[in-house]
Amino acid sequence: MDASVREALFDAAALERLVAVADTDPSLVVRDFTDPAAAEALADAEALLTGWGCPPLTAEALARMPRLRTVVHAAGSVKHHITAACWERGLTVASAAGANALPVAEYTVAAILFSGKRVLHSARVYREKRSWVSPIDVIGSGGNHQRTVGVVGASRIGRRVIELLRPYDLHVLLHDPYVDDEQAAEMGVRAVSLDALARSSDIVTIHAPELPETRHLFDRARLALLPDGATLINTSRGSLVDTAALTEELLTGRLNAVLDVTDPEVLPASSPLYDLPNVLLTPHVAGSLGNELGRMAHAALDELERYARAVPYADPVRAEDLTRSA
Repeated sequence: MDASVREALFDAAALERLVAVADTDPSLVVRDFTDPAAAEALADAEALLTGWGCPPLTAEALARMPRLRTVVHAAGSVKHHITAACWERGLTVASAAGANALPVAEYTVAAILFSGKRVLHSARVYREKRSWVSPIDVIGSGGNHQRTVGVVGASRIGRRVIELLRPYDLHVLLHDPYVDDEQAAEMGVRAVSLDALARSSDIVTIHAPELPETRHLFDRARLALLPDGATLINTSRGSLVDTAALTEELLTGRLNAVLDVTDPEVLPASSPLYDLPNVLLTPHVAGSLGNELGRMAHAALDELERYARAVPYADPVRAEDLTRSA
C-alpha cells in the first residue's frame, strides 16, 4: 500500500495488534514489488496485508514471494491487485469490504432522506431569498412518508441500505438479477425489473458492481423512465451512469442527483454538474474516511488473526464472486 495509506489506516493500537499476531516490521511499507529494499521481506512473506495503492499481484510479482499463501486487504474491492495468477497459485484472499460498506450505506440513507425532504431545493431557495420562506410552499409535495425507493443491486452496500431503511415509512423496490422474489421478500423488499424500478421510484440508489454488462446501466432511455422530480443517487461507480445523458436531464431540471462518483472520476472544470442547484456532487467521500478507517483496519486485522489461528476467514473473497461484485 502507499505509505500515506498506512499512516491513515493504522494507529498505535492497530500496529500493536499487527505485531502481536505477525512477525513483521510495521515500518516496512512496500509500494513496488520490484524494490530491492523489499526483496528479502517479500521472499520470506507468508501473508500480505494490502491497502489502497497496492500494485497488481502478477505472476512476475508472485515469483518474488515463493512462500506467499494469503492476502488480506484492508479496504474494499480487491480487483485492482488480485489477478488470475493469485487464484492459479491457490492463494486465499480476504478483505475488509464489509467494514467499508457501512459508511457508504450511511451516506446513501442520508442522501435518500434529504432528497425526499427536498433539502437541496429548500436550502437553495432560502439562501437566495434571505428572508422568510413558507415551509409548506418550499417543500411542496416533498416528504418521506411512503416514498418509493429503488435499490439497484443487493450488494453488501445495497443490503445494508435496505436494513437501514427499515425503520422509515418507505416502500423499497429491489433490482438484482441474482435475487428472486422469495429472497427479496425475506429482505422486506419487492423484486422488480430494472425498468419497472426506474418508472416507479421517487429515489433510485445504485449499488451494482462495475462490470462490462453494467456500463451505462442508466443510459438515456432508462433515465427517461424516471418520474419527473426523481432523484438518482450513485455511490457505486461512475461508469454505471451515462454522464452526458444524465447531464442533459439535469440541465432541464426534470431530475435531481446525488453523485459521489462520476465518469470521468473527476469531471472537467467546465461541467455544469458542479453548479446545478438540483445536483449534490461530492468527491468520492462515501466510503471509509477519517475515523472510519480504523474500523476497516481492525476488520483486516481480525482476518489476519483468524489466519494465524488456522480459522476460516469471516469474509473470504473467491474468484467466482468477482464476476458479479465490486
